[in-house]
Amino acid sequence: MRALWKGSISFGLVNIPIALYPATQREELKFRLLRGSDLSPVNYKRVAEADGKEVPWDQIVKGYEYEEGKFVVLKDDDFKRVDVEATQTVDIIDFVALAEINPMFFHKPFYMEPAKGGGKAYVLLREALRDTGKVGIAKVVIKTRQYLAAVKPNEKGLVLELMHFADELMKPDALHLPAKAEVSKGEMEMAKTLIARMTQPWQPAKYEDDYKSALLELIEKKIESGGRTPKPASTKARPSTNVIDLMEVLRQSLGDSRKNKSKAKTPARQAAKRRRAA
Repeated sequence: MRALWKGSISFGLVNIPIALYPATQREELKFRLLRGSDLSPVNYKRVAEADGKEVPWDQIVKGYEYEEGKFVVLKDDDFKRVDVEATQTVDIIDFVALAEINPMFFHKPFYMEPAKGGGKAYVLLREALRDTGKVGIAKVVIKTRQYLAAVKPNEKGLVLELMHFADELMKPDALHLPAKAEVSKGEMEMAKTLIARMTQPWQPAKYEDDYKSALLELIEKKIESGGRTPKPASTKARPSTNVIDLMEVLRQSLGDSRKNKSKAKTPARQAAKRRRAA
């Protein structure tokens, strides 16, 4: 795997040489726009709104719309003047308790691998963060953009997780969110019981992208059938309910969870699961 970025972690007088690697991947299915009559690919054109004429690349400039229909043009030199210096350093500004940070701030993780000579300091920082429950809050420049980021311990490694700045998160003030509701002791106990019944150990591989899998299966069937659309599989829609009697809904949910648990333990179900895995 090729490193995306090489630099160092810096806090106080400590400097740890590291390389940055992707920690996530998401392969989106890519589609081309085609003309229906002969499946010829359709290309985009850069067309001006004023007269509908195509605009060549050398005549295109970048503009910021400060009022409706009014723009100020920014040139390459303007962007260079405000460019943040790429120091190749993850500069830890503060250490903060992880429990204090709203998870919505976290955005995208990257693995950090220690470079030669940085192993001992790397382990020291990792274990110190783990023991204290803290993360390092840093600023880092990747390519030409500055990011807020957190340095976090993760199993045997350190992760640099890019974060949103505070002004990037929208406040839910416009939403009608209930502050309080009269919940009976019985309703609360039944809700907790249902949660306990449905609680499982965290197994991330258990959860798959059903939409992507179904779409790939449909594509394969269309290829096999020469482009014909296969008959839709019959699906049973879950009946919609008006939650009027919350206690009754909780009782029904508890009953369903018992049934599902007993089904999962039957030998036939376990054998079918083994066959699917094979």
